[in-house]
Amino acid sequence: MELRQLEHFLAVAEELSFTRAARRLHVVQSGVSAAIRSLERELGCALFERTSQQVRLTGAGAALLPEARATLHAAQAAQDAVRAAQDTLRGTVNVGAMASVEVVDLPALLGQLHARHPAIDVRLRLATTGSAGLAHALLSGDLDVAFLSLPERKPAGIDARELATVPLVLVVSAAHPLAERGELALADLAGEPFVDFPPGYGNREVVDRAFAAAGVVRRVALEVPDIDMGAALVRHGLGIAFLPAFAVARTPGLHVLEIPGTVLRWSMHLGTSSTRRPSAAVGALLDLVDLHVIAR
Repeated sequence: MELRQLEHFLAVAEELSFTRAARRLHVVQSGVSAAIRSLERELGCALFERTSQQVRLTGAGAALLPEARATLHAAQAAQDAVRAAQDTLRGTVNVGAMASVEVVDLPALLGQLHARHPAIDVRLRLATTGSAGLAHALLSGDLDVAFLSLPERKPAGIDARELATVPLVLVVSAAHPLAERGELALADLAGEPFVDFPPGYGNREVVDRAFAAAGVVRRVALEVPDIDMGAALVRHGLGIAFLPAFAVARTPGLHVLEIPGTVLRWSMHLGTSSTRRPSAAVGALLDLVDLHVIAR
């Protein structure tokens, strides 16, 4: 079994497409197919189910996947040790983040990493399933680093460091009837349409948990994975929302309401795997994070 075969296997397993895997590896598709057939002959079993419309892992392929990742990580660590001795840092860092990271200047962070270590290849994935999807990708090995919001009880297998905590405030349109009220309770909001992030996002979980603890059922009418879009929808009277305080400051036409006794806070974390040793390339990124956390 060769590392090249495992690299080809991993690419097909993650892309679920021989065409996309070949494009990712910068080789011809026939080369990928040949490597997979050779690996299957050596192991004596099929690793993929192939049809004209889809590619899926077999049970044997699914069993091989974490072992292939571990083997390639170990090989990368060995290369890192040699390159560190030569003062040349190379490797790949798979980074995941939400579309609205906000508390980290991600472009500046990745730009500085590139300036210091131009041979490091950064692959950035913006989440479409929120923090829950990023946590799953960390656990599966698809990501090396993730900027995400985690619940109070962090998932096993993830090391997380809190980067910042931001208060969530209740906002309505300046023209909304509730804007005339001085103070409210969560129960007063039961009949209101809410604008919120989809399930799986950390700030959505914070608000859902608060309403569940108060025994209040709320109606989420609009789900958007973008803070500024949510603020704009509230501004135009399409609902009310709990938003990070910094978003309110930059969006005119919003009115903040007080809810005595209710303090909601949303935290951003830096997540890594607790079961895989970070490569030298990942370590170089982690060393730069604190310089790019935005004070709120």
